[in-house]
Formats: sequence, structure tokens, C-alpha cells
Amino acid sequence: MAHCVHYGVCGGCAVDDPSTIDKRGMLVAALARAGFADAPVAALVNTPLRTRRRADLGVTRKGVDIALGLHRARSHEVVDMTECVLLDPRIFALLAPLRVLLRSLEALRREGSVVINLLDEGPDLLFRMDADFSAPDRRRLIEFARTHDAPRVSVAPADGEPELLAVLRRPVVTLSGIAVEPPPGAFMQASAAGEAAIIAAVLAGLPKLAAKARILELYAGIGTLGFALVPRARVAAFEGAADAANAQDKAIRASNLAGRMSVDIRDLARRPLQTREFAGAAAVVLDPPYAGAGPQMRFLAAAAVPRIIYVSCNPAALAVDLSVLTGVGYKMLAATPIDQFPYSENVESVVVLERLK
Repeated sequence: MAHCVHYGVCGGCAVDDPSTIDKRGMLVAALARAGFADAPVAALVNTPLRTRRRADLGVTRKGVDIALGLHRARSHEVVDMTECVLLDPRIFALLAPLRVLLRSLEALRREGSVVINLLDEGPDLLFRMDADFSAPDRRRLIEFARTHDAPRVSVAPADGEPELLAVLRRPVVTLSGIAVEPPPGAFMQASAAGEAAIIAAVLAGLPKLAAKARILELYAGIGTLGFALVPRARVAAFEGAADAANAQDKAIRASNLAGRMSVDIRDLARRPLQTREFAGAAAVVLDPPYAGAGPQMRFLAAAAVPRIIYVSCNPAALAVDLSVLTGVGYKMLAATPIDQFPYSENVESVVVLERLK
């Protein structure tokens, strides 16, 4: 029996029964393809349903009818969402009033999107539409934010940069005790439980560190991992998205961590860290995008860093990237699969490698 009325139509869930997908086995197979056939893989870490705190929802208008939800599998068609076992109830509760709001927006002609990030102070809203936002649109959006206790609301054209419309309270997410103001629509881990599991596996994978040890963090985002690492060592972070790096830098300075932590804006796909830039690092932590680390891997492999901790959301890309390390003296110490996306075929993982002396 389907767990959701949208199952088989909405592209958010790939299976009706999570037990039919062996996510730990997916990681085992990926590591074997990379040349680590006997890798010690932990049991799957599960995360609760109805805890997803980030939603990027499609919107379409057909006359007076508004569809708001996820896309049909392998299609641009938006499935109007009437229930969801994954979303945090606080996000799901916004969908009905959002439909009413969207129906009134002149900026929505045919299609758009609404990104909702659930922050400490409530839902952070980013509206991306296919026409200009009129003055009445802007007033309606601000009133919606006030009514629904949203700390911030932003708008953007279809392919443009977000424009801050109103900040009603400081839009903050707390990362390992550090208050960070993420940019509108920022990437965040899907759930707090998933984030905690990733951080726990990363910290468990660190080597014994000297007082002045240095960790390089690649694809650092807004600091989700970096702020967890900084109590253990000095952290030099690198992030390609300027708005995310700037948010992290602001939090570093506000928390008086500038002597122990830094973040540089650097697109690692176009300008990877060179082998010499890894010199002296006790460990490298990387959390690349879905496609993997690409050209960065060969420079990392040549650097002979003592410990590498790779966080992945794509076993296929993980297998490709780790195969670069197979022949240069790395041993797999631990691998942890994390089911941050129940009912999907996606699995998060944290893999710890040590270079043999």
C-alpha cells in the first residue's frame, strides 16, 4: 500500500518500501568499484520522517489553478502536493496559504519556485518567478512573512540573483553552536538529524591532532562542518559560492574565530587546490557537490595528506573519485552510510581514509 497519495507520480520518492533498497549495500558496491573491496562499512544510520527542513518547490499557473510541489519524475510537470511524509510539518503547513498568495502574484505568469529553509527563527523564504515583482506583490510577500512568522523573505527573477525584500528578525541557523546567517535559498543539510550524523562520523574519523594542527576543508558551504572542526584544529576552508563563503566569514568574525578559522572564495572545479597547497595539513575534509570533486582529486592524491575524510551524497561519483586514491597508498579506515533521504535511492556517506606510511 502506498505511503503517500503522490507515490508513483511525484519524483520525490523512488520506492514505496524503504527496505527494498539496500543503501548500505550501495555504499559497499561503490567502495568496491573504487578498489576498496574489504572496506569496513558501518550499519546504515536512519533519520526520522517528517524532519526535512529544506524544500525547493516548483510552481506552475494554469489560469486560476496553482500547482505547488515537487516535479513528476523525469518531467518539468509540478505535482500539486497535498501530503508528504518527508517534510517538516512546519514547512508543509505553509503550502495551503502559499497557494493563495501565489495566485495573487503578478510576477507568476507560468512558472517559478519557492525555496523554504527552516531556520532557528522560522521559515526563510525565497520566491523565484518568471516576471517582475510589482509593488503590490512585494507588499503581499512582506505581509505573508509577517503572518507566518518568517524571519526573512527574498525575491529573484528566473535566473537572477536574490534580492532581499524584508528582514523581520535575524535569519540564523546555529551550526555547532555558531550563529550563521545563510544567504537566501542556501544549501543546508536536509535534516538536523542527518547533519548531526554526518558531523559525528567526520569527527570520529579525525586523527590524533597536535595543538597547532591544520585541517583543510573543501566545498565548505556556510560552515556546517567547519564550525564542528574548529574546536579540534585550525581550519582553512574553501568555497566556490561567494554568498555562502561570505556568510561563513561573517560568522567566523562575529564568533572571534578569525585566529583559528578562515574561508576563501575559490571555485575548485575551475581552480583546484594545487598539490603544494596541501603541505602541512593533518587532514582534508571535503563535501563536494553531487557530481563529485572532479579535477581536484588528482592534486589531492598527489599531496599525500595523512588523513582524508570524504562526505558524499552520490555513490557513483564517490566511486570515481576514490579510485584516484586506490593506487597511491590509502587504506579505508571507516565508512558510514546515512539515510538522509528516506524513500529515495540516494544515500549520504562519510568515508575515512588514511595514507599508509
